[in-house]
Amino acid sequence: MKIFTLVLFVLMYIFMIVRPKYRPFYALTTALIFLVSGVLPLNSLVSTINWNVLLMIAGTMIIVYYFIDSHMPNLLADILLGKSRNVMWVTILMSLFAGVISAFIDNVATVLMVAPVGMAICKKLKMRPVGMILSIAVSSNLQGAATLVGDTTSIMLGDYADMNFMNFFWMERRPGIFFAVELGALATIPVMMFLFRKEKDPVSSTNRTAVSNYVPTVMLLLMVAALITASFIPDTPRMINGIICCSLAIITVLISFIQEKNADKAIAAFKNLDFETLGLLTGLFVVIGGLTNAGIIDDFANLIVKFGGNNIFLLYTIVVWGSVLISAFVDNIPYVATMLPVLTAVTSALGIEPHLLYFGLLSGATLGGNITPIGASANIAAVGLLRKEGYQVSFAEFMRIGIPYTFTAVMIGYLYFWFIWA
Repeated sequence: MKIFTLVLFVLMYIFMIVRPKYRPFYALTTALIFLVSGVLPLNSLVSTINWNVLLMIAGTMIIVYYFIDSHMPNLLADILLGKSRNVMWVTILMSLFAGVISAFIDNVATVLMVAPVGMAICKKLKMRPVGMILSIAVSSNLQGAATLVGDTTSIMLGDYADMNFMNFFWMERRPGIFFAVELGALATIPVMMFLFRKEKDPVSSTNRTAVSNYVPTVMLLLMVAALITASFIPDTPRMINGIICCSLAIITVLISFIQEKNADKAIAAFKNLDFETLGLLTGLFVVIGGLTNAGIIDDFANLIVKFGGNNIFLLYTIVVWGSVLISAFVDNIPYVATMLPVLTAVTSALGIEPHLLYFGLLSGATLGGNITPIGASANIAAVGLLRKEGYQVSFAEFMRIGIPYTFTAVMIGYLYFWFIWA
């Protein structure tokens, strides 16, 4: 069964690389085969799908539709253009801006909020938006590990290792993971300067777009505040983020209808939902659930530990870079959930503190998703947005940005944790 499962998974990825236009079809077909063949029991289907992420994406998409329609992204684009020297620096500033937001709210929500601003900038400059939107996505993935509330894997580590919000900044008289992430983010600036070195056309903007409605902007800000607040409340429902986003989306639709007495806009908002992206994510959740149920994720985790042996430096190196490689192809949430108890057992046997390996696992698993366009939900959302605008992103085009960005940020974190925490 393991061989059958692994072969199907590899075939799915091959088809996604060769014919990226039909990625949702491949993912959903593989998921269906997994269910029919028993790789994933049918009674595990509901619990395997991450409804929190799907609801959060759907709710945010609806609010973002009204956000774009209000012309607020155009105004933000005007302001940003007025403060930038050229196209290259606009792209860099947009990426850093997305990263700062992503340190406090989910990566997908960040992309769905910031990408429309980037798209508005690109339309004003009449430039291809792929580079800027993908940079926003990979920067969001990086900064998600900076704080306890920035990413699901960070929350998992905090809960498992009994870490609070401040432990990500300072722990056991040593600087925490936040500084590793920020150093990695700074190190990616030269990478982006090299990647976008030819985009030196000057930019300027003296005009200011008039905003037609501030309600969507207020709703987005409320969403950010609510997501941050919810992260500090203990024992919240698993789908709390999705509930927050969908509730605010419904309120936004109702306020718009009351203001304009026009049902067509509400219908358009729901039609604007990117069902291909939602379908792709749903299929991937089931596929990764099948891999986990078949024991393949466990096998990879044990293989990493086996090769590390009793050499802590070798084990740390394999954990970091093995996590990068694995997370490029599978969801990092089940992988991190599997690895945390494995690393605890290994460090306990070796008689050492586990935090070095915990932090190495988190940085590698979080950033590994930046290597491929389907390695992280934020990447899938960004590619879906580009597809709706008529731009197909191949694996090669994504990896041109993702690989150097990932290697640089991971290397900084890898060295930082070894010298600070070893």
